[in-house]
Order: sequence, then structure tokens, then C-alpha cells
Amino acid sequence: MALSTTRRGSSYLFLIPAFVLYSLFVVYPLFTGLTYSVFSWKGTLRDTFVGFANYAGLLTESFRDQLLPALGHNFLLFAGTMLVQNTLGLAFALALSRVRRGKRALQTMFALPYLVNPLVIGYLWTLLLSPTFGPVNSLLRGAGLEGLAMPWLGDPATALPTVIVITTWQWVGFPMLLFSAALGGIPQEYAEAARTDGATSWQVFRRITLPLLRPAMATITILSFIGSMNTFALVYALGGSNGAPAGATDVLGLLFYRAAFASGDVNALGTSSALAVFMFTFIFGSTLLLERVLRRRT
Repeated sequence: MALSTTRRGSSYLFLIPAFVLYSLFVVYPLFTGLTYSVFSWKGTLRDTFVGFANYAGLLTESFRDQLLPALGHNFLLFAGTMLVQNTLGLAFALALSRVRRGKRALQTMFALPYLVNPLVIGYLWTLLLSPTFGPVNSLLRGAGLEGLAMPWLGDPATALPTVIVITTWQWVGFPMLLFSAALGGIPQEYAEAARTDGATSWQVFRRITLPLLRPAMATITILSFIGSMNTFALVYALGGSNGAPAGATDVLGLLFYRAAFASGDVNALGTSSALAVFMFTFIFGSTLLLERVLRRRT
């Protein structure tokens, strides 16, 4: 018993470095932001305690007109991610599960883009989609598809769908790897028994594979939601801090950036901290609700 207690105590020692780093870079900034949000500021000098006045300022007409569209774009980005990115990730994972040679090389190729900084990806695609010298429009014109050659990031109607496509291109390898791991954990005996009973490939996928992938789908859905709500670097590189064109790619992350660094408000620190706390509370609460709903279905 004493030996077991000693081992347990020594194992806790290995958790101390991770706990210290987590507290320093996560817990402390959270409490600091919460503290900043209940004070008014004169630049970087703390003024008076204002309670929820900074939060009420988020509901004023001038700020609300930006907040609600930005939040809507985050949800559209999440919907596009779920529909396009994760569907393709599952399709690629299923295709690679049947590959015998070169599987690791293909997985690496699909996974490489999401290892690159989103700012780099954004600036790269800005050049590729340039309406004047971009190779994408040049290829479309060369193929006789002049009608499809357009300013993809300059038209409000196509800007956000283009962001979704670029996000999919960068991150499709992530759900693909998670789905591949989940597929590897499904015993082959289930599919073999179903085929012996005369089930088609589609029936095997629908009745056996898909239900067994639900835990992985739940995890990917939650991670996709968090990523979509926190997106900043890619849309900043593609459309600037104002979510160009005409706010069509504006998201909460860009709104926070403008409130903190580009508003010119003497109380920018208080307003941006209130917005940051709102974003954290909303994302955290929505994630808990989403996790509970998905857990009931898995």
C-alpha cells in the first residue's frame, strides 16, 4: 500500500510542468482578460470599475451591426467545414484504407498543408487567385472557361465560399487522419460477416462502418466547431482586418483585432477584453452543449 502511494505521488510530479505551463499560458490570461473587461481604460492605464458596462457596449447599434454578421460568417464557415472538408476527409480515409502501397506517402501529402502557418497559406492563395496574374484564372481562360475567371476574393458573393474551399484544402488532412485511425480500429470480421450474408459495399458502409465511426465524427465535429469559431489568421491574410470585400469574410477574430488595435477607442482594452470573454464563453458553452448532444447519439 505504501509503495502504491509512493508511485502515485511520484507520478503526480510529472504533471507539475504541464500544469505550470497550462496555468501560465491559459488560466492566467483567462482571468486577466476577465479582470480587464470589468474596468474602463485610458489607453493602457486602468481607470475605474465599470462592471458589465463594457459588455453592454457590445450590444450598442454600431458594434452589434458588426458582431452579428461576423458571428454568422463563423457559423457559415463551420457549416462549410462540416459539409465539404469533413466529408472529403472521410472519403479520402475510406479510399486510403483500400490502398496497400504508398499509403503513408499519400497520408503525408494530404496532411502537409495543415502543418503550414495559415498566414502563409492565405498569402499564397491570394497570389494564386489574383484576377490579374493569378494562375487559377489563367488556367480557366486557357481552358476556354472565361466565364469562371473572376475575382474570387474580390466579389462578396464568392469571397466566403472561396475561404471555405481554401480552409478545406488546408485542413482536410486532419479529419482524414482521424477517420483513418478510427477505420483501423474496426474489426474486419464485421464487414466479412456482412458480405457473407449478401450485403453490398454500400450496405456494409451504412450499417456497419458509419455507426462505428460516430465517436470519431463527434470528435471531429467538436474540433471543427472550435476551429471555425476561432479562425483568424487565414481570413486576415485573405481579406485583411476588415474582412474584405465589404465585410463578406468578417469573423469574430477579425472583429476582436479591430476592437483591440484598430478602433482608436481610448477604452479599446476594456471593450476588446469584454469581446474576448464573450467569445470564450460562447464557444465554451456551445462546445459543451454540442458535446452533450453528440454523446447521446453515439
